Amino acid sequence: MNERQLRILRELGELGSVTAVAEALLMTPSAISQQLRLLQRSIPVPLTERDGRRLVLTDAGRVLAGAAIEVESALARARHCVDDFVDEPAGEVSVAAFHSAAATFFPVLLRGRAPAAPRLSLADEDVAQDHFPRLTRDYDLVVAHHLAHTPPWPRTVTATTLLSEPLDVALPAGHPLARAASLTPRDVADQPWITVHDGFPLMATADAIATAANRRLDIVHRVNEFTVVAEIVAAGGGLALMPRWTTRPHPALVLRPLTGVHAVRRIDVLHRPERAARRAVRTVLDELRRAAETIRTGDNPAPGPAGLP
Repeated sequence: MNERQLRILRELGELGSVTAVAEALLMTPSAISQQLRLLQRSIPVPLTERDGRRLVLTDAGRVLAGAAIEVESALARARHCVDDFVDEPAGEVSVAAFHSAAATFFPVLLRGRAPAAPRLSLADEDVAQDHFPRLTRDYDLVVAHHLAHTPPWPRTVTATTLLSEPLDVALPAGHPLARAASLTPRDVADQPWITVHDGFPLMATADAIATAANRRLDIVHRVNEFTVVAEIVAAGGGLALMPRWTTRPHPALVLRPLTGVHAVRRIDVLHRPERAARRAVRTVLDELRRAAETIRTGDNPAPGPAGLP
């Protein structure tokens, strides 16, 4: 028993013939008859009977046709509820982001929020790159990092690029290399290094530096928190890679561009395609795009404490 079959039974009771029902529902008479047969299989008593050449409803058929009106009314109310949910401009939208993106994007999203704007539910999720698509089961929007030459996002999610952010070399302001306008892999390969743990995407750029310089990096510390990394670099503990726009400036550090390798990370926002059917989700997605432009052009105040992805 399904909605279509009940609708056909109801129309048969009102219109009085299979031909008339077929015309009203833009179906063939044979298709109408087939649906009535399928409905009859689920009901233990006859729903229709012959009255001459006409097919009419039995008493049981009329009772079920009356119930069909209630079913259609309930389904209509359910559809209206869904429509209201989809079109609600101020509905709740859940957003997850890796640490440094959360510290940078979340304050921009929250400042000066209008009363009618979507309600935000924010969370930080520090996961490896290939785990971000899984988070779209739990969140409407997921801000994720993605490095070049790594597998694309799966087709099960929709990805929108917010930023293509350079990865610079962080070093103490008094370091001899700080006087250079830019640095090459050979310039930095013989220095002690602070990197992320294995499995996190900045390691791919560190490996590219080693390959370009034709030597292994001397990795002395592994830390996944930018604020901690900044303090270690400032204390002379080594060099590190840091994103240019989504980390808090440190008074004792300088950032220098790295040439000779592709040192860029992409910041994407992921979502399941059906989530974008909601007006509130589309609104927050637009807000993230505008926030990214604010961050890229430097109009955003310095972010709060941030973590490495």
